[in-house]
Amino acid sequence: MAAKANIVIDQGSDFSSTITVTDSADATVDLTGYTGSGQIRKHYTSNTKTDFTVSFGTPRTEGKVTISLNRTQTSALEAGRYVYDVEITNSANTRSRLVEGIVTITPEVTR
Repeated sequence: MAAKANIVIDQGSDFSSTITVTDSADATVDLTGYTGSGQIRKHYTSNTKTDFTVSFGTPRTEGKVTISLNRTQTSALEAGRYVYDVEITNSANTRSRLVEGIVTITPEVTR
């Protein structure tokens, strides 16, 4: 089951957040061989999306996944509420959702 986490992103700013992946015993998961993806959409059925850049910490045995957007991407998002999730896929092609929730884009004043 995915963790629930709401995030706030400032329009026009660089954004990043790091997730530490643990198992049911609270042990860090070795993410060697995993790939990741994540998206923001206005609503669950929206065809328009913004992709997070998903990267893994070094060494991958520390279980860290970082999601990020650059300022060009956040500038292109209108202020308001969105939905998002982040998923990882292992070498056996088993996909797991790490986190999901609401994204609030706060409007930029300085341009």
